[in-house]
Amino acid sequence: MGVFVSTDDPGPAGHEQVVFCQDRQSGLKAIIGIYSTALGPALGGTRFYPYASEEAALADVLDLSRGMAYKNALAGLDLGGGKAVIWGDPDQVKSEALLRAYGRFVQSLGGRYYTACDVGTYVADMDVIARETRYVTGRSVEHGGAGDSSVLTAWGVFQGMRAAAEHVWGSPSLRGRRVGVAGLGKVGRHLTGHLVDDGAEVVATDVDPRALEWARTNHPGVALVADTAALVAADIDVYAPCALGGALNDDTVPALRARVVAGAANNQLAHPGIEKLLADRGILYAPDYVVNAGGVIQVADEIEGFNFDRAKLRATRIFDTTRQILRLAGEEGVPPAVAADRLAERRMADVGRLRAIHLG
Repeated sequence: MGVFVSTDDPGPAGHEQVVFCQDRQSGLKAIIGIYSTALGPALGGTRFYPYASEEAALADVLDLSRGMAYKNALAGLDLGGGKAVIWGDPDQVKSEALLRAYGRFVQSLGGRYYTACDVGTYVADMDVIARETRYVTGRSVEHGGAGDSSVLTAWGVFQGMRAAAEHVWGSPSLRGRRVGVAGLGKVGRHLTGHLVDDGAEVVATDVDPRALEWARTNHPGVALVADTAALVAADIDVYAPCALGGALNDDTVPALRARVVAGAANNQLAHPGIEKLLADRGILYAPDYVVNAGGVIQVADEIEGFNFDRAKLRATRIFDTTRQILRLAGEEGVPPAVAADRLAERRMADVGRLRAIHLG
């Protein structure tokens, strides 16, 4: 374990702890970022990705861990925010030894951080990591876990989209609406199913030909377009980014024809100010870390002993949380992203201050 970084800034910009981890024999290079434990142990997934540099990996883990703190707070979880990244190409360097070495670093934090799946890591990887640490969620059903968290991620996005539809069109249904889904990965596929069942007309795209073939086979009524640029410019009512972050940027927002944005991708706003650009164009943005919290709700439920019905009920409440944020945004005259931040910060401050009460 290499470096401990502390900050004197108690506000939303300061991380509690950043740990650099390295095991030369297995090739492990990882960074664990703990943004806040005000509400409880930090929970967030481990991203395995071939970053261009250590600086890029650090920037990502800092951004992602902060987002997890806000996501967990708004999901009503008694959990703080954290995230980890493993620097490298998972297809080239992932091994049992590397994952177990990483698990030992997680264990060394003594429960301040719980890990789970993210880009480049899967349920099977969590089972390997769990051989070295108890602080891991997103495990397989065979080991008492929740399995694939994309199930409730998609369900939560659908609930957030319903709340946004109600706010804009007066009805919490997507029936008759044209929804553009960018990314037909695990979450995008489940979301497409919910939309089709609700009577929506779905337009979709993906860079993977296998994902497009899945759509043709399972949902032949879904219209497929060449790329994300074509989807953004299409005549759609709702845009659902379900792939990588930064989907809402200076190029896509001016071209966007949708009235609502609600999708599963993390960190959809490319930079500060995009939320105002969306508002100025009359586009309602349902903050990503609000509507995509179903996955973290699912894996967090494992800490109690996983119960799918209980976890799904909690994820269904994303509808109410999204509705509350949209109402608050209107009352305070701010974009929904700002309203969501304020609500999360309020909960972290109000509940977190109770830690100062000595229990003896």
